[in-house]
Amino acid sequence: MIIEYEEKYIEEVKDLLVELQEYIVDLDKEKYNIITEEYRELYFKEKMEEMEKYNGKIYLYEENGKILGLVMGVITNEDTDIYDFKAPKRGRVTELIVDKNARLNGIGNRLLDKIEEYLKSEGCKAILIEVFGYNENALKFYDKNGYRTRLVDVIKVFNDK
Repeated sequence: MIIEYEEKYIEEVKDLLVELQEYIVDLDKEKYNIITEEYRELYFKEKMEEMEKYNGKIYLYEENGKILGLVMGVITNEDTDIYDFKAPKRGRVTELIVDKNARLNGIGNRLLDKIEEYLKSEGCKAILIEVFGYNENALKFYDKNGYRTRLVDVIKVFNDK
């Protein structure tokens, strides 16, 4: 069942954020992503400040008293109409994590649906999600959910000796 975040779930949320970062660290071919001893506390603090600043929501997936996933979404853009860009109000999914032992059970889909519902209710006409390029599972997941690639960063690493 999907529930809204409450402070009593702080440790479970921190655990999921760490799990996602560990996953990204494993995928990172350049090994730029790391996880430090401070990561757990500092990243959680950063995410909570972001939720507060940008009218964000956190939804959790709970089953049998255990938190198995979370989604975080914010509204960082209003309608934009400038000399080289015109876009409607947009929301952003900043985190979507499902416990590694609970994946492929539809939890991610349910969490994504819930945050989409919230962002639509706030007047957003589009949703942005940043995905780590090496995370092929996430790219496939979002593609199946109607998202498409809009921007792509490419990298070349110099191997000077």
